This record gives sequence, structure tokens and C-alpha cells, in this order.
Amino acid sequence: MPTPVLEVKNLKTYFKAEAGVAKAVDGVSFEIARGETFALVGESGCGKSVTALSIIQLIQDSGFYGGGQILLNGRDIIPLSEKEKREMRGNKVSMIFQEPMTSLNPVFTVGDQILETIMLHQKKPAVDAKAAAIEMLRSVKFPNPEAVFDEYPHRLSGGMRQRVMIAIALCCKPDLLIADEPTTALDVTIQDEIIKLIKELKDSMSTAVLLITHNLALVYNNAETVGVMYGGKIAELAPARALFKNPMHPYTVKLLRSIPDRGRRARQLDTIPGSVPPATAYAEGCRFSGRCPREMQGCAAIEPLLSAREPGHFAACHLYDKEFMEKPLSAPLHREAEALPPEGVQPPISTPPDAREPLVRVAGLKTYYPIRKGLLKRVTGYVKAVDGIDLTMKKGSTLALVGESGSGKTTVGKTIIRLIEPTDGEIIFKGARLTHLKESGLKNFRSKAQIIFQDPYSSLNPRLTVGKIIEEGLLTLKPELGKKARLEKIASTLGRVGLDAGAMERYPHEFSGGQRQRVGIARALAVDPEFIVCDEAVSALDVSVQAQILNLLKSIQREFGLSFLFITHDLGVVEYIADEVAVMHQGKIVEHSATEELFSNPKHAYTKKLLAA
Repeated sequence: MPTPVLEVKNLKTYFKAEAGVAKAVDGVSFEIARGETFALVGESGCGKSVTALSIIQLIQDSGFYGGGQILLNGRDIIPLSEKEKREMRGNKVSMIFQEPMTSLNPVFTVGDQILETIMLHQKKPAVDAKAAAIEMLRSVKFPNPEAVFDEYPHRLSGGMRQRVMIAIALCCKPDLLIADEPTTALDVTIQDEIIKLIKELKDSMSTAVLLITHNLALVYNNAETVGVMYGGKIAELAPARALFKNPMHPYTVKLLRSIPDRGRRARQLDTIPGSVPPATAYAEGCRFSGRCPREMQGCAAIEPLLSAREPGHFAACHLYDKEFMEKPLSAPLHREAEALPPEGVQPPISTPPDAREPLVRVAGLKTYYPIRKGLLKRVTGYVKAVDGIDLTMKKGSTLALVGESGSGKTTVGKTIIRLIEPTDGEIIFKGARLTHLKESGLKNFRSKAQIIFQDPYSSLNPRLTVGKIIEEGLLTLKPELGKKARLEKIASTLGRVGLDAGAMERYPHEFSGGQRQRVGIARALAVDPEFIVCDEAVSALDVSVQAQILNLLKSIQREFGLSFLFITHDLGVVEYIADEVAVMHQGKIVEHSATEELFSNPKHAYTKKLLAA
């Protein structure tokens, strides 16, 4: 049997922290064969990226190896010298990082950055290296690679930048490619292109691929083997189809039941209570204890071993340990009643009726950006971001706006709530025309229309506490409230989104990604809006956190009769939450219909392309 390209054996990667030793990766084992794609999935904080950085030997100074081996083509790479590790990176193992804009150097051209890798590792002369770089750009599907070679990263789209990262990673034909969230926040069509590209290059070069992602649909379609990671350990390991067909670990089951789709539209999504514990405070036994719906007495004290439950299918759970289950201490805890409830008995969420009163209507809306050139910066043309669209958002309903990056979706949302000035057209809110109102006349509308941004970390002021962040809106839009009333309002709003009043005194960096998004929702809700623009509000969240936020949005919509304009590229989310869907392409609406109709019978070629991806 041929030697696997990568063998990870009982790997332990620890970090020194103020609270003690953080066991980020704590006894992980798996292997990847040549030409195989191995997917590592799990929530943020479970140790996926640290595993990848350990393999490529890029652990920061506070980290150290507590044991184990990393064998690349049979050779343990941990004891290698720094010089040998530098030679290994790029030549034998390469990595595509999650965010290409921050991974590419903005002051060097694309060509310079590919040349650097080729000349460093392949020792080719400049002329040959340039030819190889242009050929690699052609391999990653750039129609004009010579032009891209001389471009700077900021002049390329997100999908194009990710293709540049793939070109850099594969230009030396490595034996192992690590792809760390390579499609996060990319459009569905771009995601499809990137994954197909990685697969084609993997097949042509017989490269082994370690795919790290929280997108389970990508895993199902593209990985041969899946490792589900939790608390620094592998909780389940199986062939991809076997894992999706018969998940064994309660954590895997919960992850899969968190995925939104059309079949769950009238029900709440299953969620995982709590969050991944910090790596300095793992339980002695099963690390999923405390969150597990099937927890039994003794789970938190006795560590389950990862062992075969079916041929090739491994799970680390006491449910499959006959000796443990026969002990008197294995009595179930009270959470088992909530364990894996049948979908039919989950609490229903009301679906708004087809006929609702219009709340917001836009007619002939245009938002153009001038193109200025020359010394005098004369206007020579316009970027037509939004080019004459008509939309109606009904009371208590959700309209999803979908399309690729650059299609104008976010500009529509920001123009409707007047964060961007429209060039032409009408915006009508509850019968009142808003298009030409000055700032002073918009104050009443501002309290009725809010926005939830994609990245809650960058949209929350890091210098203010959560209480002050929410209070800003109340001071501006509800000045009649006294200090006591404001504090009561903030506390009650935080309670609505599942945060306690103590959160008021904490800063944004003290919260997880999902909790920060809840703060963003609380900020929008505090001023009692009737209409909210959700701009990619769940696109970068783990599937379990995404489920919590979607349940929250549906519940507050039902409770307060809110209307949502839901901007997203995740069609699974659209199927679950939207009543109507508008498809946008190059500044125009190309198709608009009820959700069921659009997914069952798309009419426009562009819509069919989105659904196919």
C-alpha cells in the first residue's frame, strides 16, 4: 500500500496563555492519500486552522508541540531546521488562506508575487519563471493572464484574488495543498468555480488536499473523507457519503440539522446551545459535554476514545461504548428530552400570508457613481450600480435579494435606507416619498428603517461598550427617553436577542462572532424599526451560529411584524427564510417571484446558473 502524502499522528499543539495552557489541538490523528480531498469541519475555535498551521509549520511563538508526529511523504517534519521548513513550504506543501485581500501584498503586482515563489523554490531564471507564472495564471482560468500578471490585487474581484492565491499555492506543484476556508464570503457561482478549479488541478497534479470549511454542502460534493473536529479533537471520522447518510456523533448530527433549506421553512432550525469552550478549560472527559443533548452522567469525567463503529467510520462517543452504557452512572441527564427532536414536533414559525400591505416600495431606482479622469477630474462616464429597479417589500414579510458580487445588491439596500443618495427614482415608505427629503426630514424614517451589516466586528465601535453602542441610536432617534428608560430599553433589547444585561458593560472583542451579530441585531431593534436591511448578516458564521441567528430573525419578525430585505448569496438561507426572491444582475432585477416558484421553476438563464451552482 503506498505511503500517504500526509500522516498526522496524535498531534498536540498547545499555546501558553494567561489562563494556563491552551490545548488548541490535543491528540489529532488522520491521513491523506495522494489525489484525495480530506475535509476538516467544525465550529470556530475547535482547532481546524491551528491543525493546518501546525502542518505547514507556521505556529506563532507562544505555541509549542506537546507531542505527536506530522509525516509528509513518510518524513517527520516537526524536528526539521527552519531552513528545511522554508524549503518544504511551497515546494512540498502550500496553503490557500481564508482572506485573499489580506494575504496578498498590496504594493506588489500579481506577477511579482507568483515570481517570488517560483524563483525562491524552483531556482529558475527570471524569463523562465515569468513564463511559468503566466502559464499558471492561465491554468487557474484567467482569460488574459498576461494582463493579470501586471495588475495589483486591489483591482481584482474577490473570486479573481482567490484564483491568484491558488496560482501561488500550486505554482511549484506541491504534494499537499491546504485550503483554509477558500470560499468563505464568496458568491455561490464563484464558490463553484473555485472548488471546481481546485479539484481539476488536484486531479491533474495528483495533489492531496486538506479542505478546511464550515460549508457542509462543499464537503458533501467535494471530499472523499471528513473529519469532524470539536474541542481540539476529532469527534467523528468517516467517508463523506457515509457521514452524511449516517452521522454517529451527536455533535455531527446537530451540525447537519442546523443547515437551512426549504424543507424546514415552517420550523425552527435545530441549534447547539452555548459555544465551544476555551482551549484552556476543556472538560476532562467528553469535550462536547455541557452542550450535548444526549449527555449522560459520567460523560464529562471519562474521555471517549475515537474507535471504529462501522468499517471505516470512527466516532468518539460513549453512546457506542457497551461497557460504559452498562454502568449505573450512565443514566441520561435532563437534556436528553431535547436531544434530537423529530422535525414534526419542533415549534412552528408562522409564514406571512401572500397578501400583505406594502411597506416599502421603490420605483425606477437608479444609483450611479461618476467616473472621473484627467487632471481636472472631469466626469467621463458612470458606473451604473443600480439601474432602474422596481421592488415592493410587504409588512411582516422577507424579500431576499440575491446575485453575484458587484451586481448592486448592497447598493440597493443602502440606497433604500438613504445611506447612499439615489440618482433617480422613487423610494416610498408607508405612502410617503423619501427620495428628495433632506437629512432633517429623514429622522423619523431612520427610527423605522435599520440595517444589520455583514461583519459585526468592523461595524461595532471597538472603543465603546455594547451598552454605549446601542444607546447611540436611542440618544439620536428617541431623545425623549430619560437615562433610566434608555438603560431599561437596552437591557430588554439584549434579552430579546439572547444576551443578558451584563453584556452592556463588555466590549465587542469580548464576544464570539455569533454574539457580536446579536449585538448588531439588538442595535437595530432598540429604536423599534418596522423595516430592516440584513446585508449578508449570516454569510461568515458557522452553520450552528447561523441557525441561531436565523431562528432569532424569524422569531422577532413574528413577534413584531418586521419586514426584512435579506441580501445574501447563500441560496439555502434564501429557501429557508424568504417569502419572495429578487435576482439581481448588473444593476437590474432579472427575475422576481415567490420563493417556491423561483426554486421550482426558474425562468431566467442567470437564475438557472445561480441555482445550478
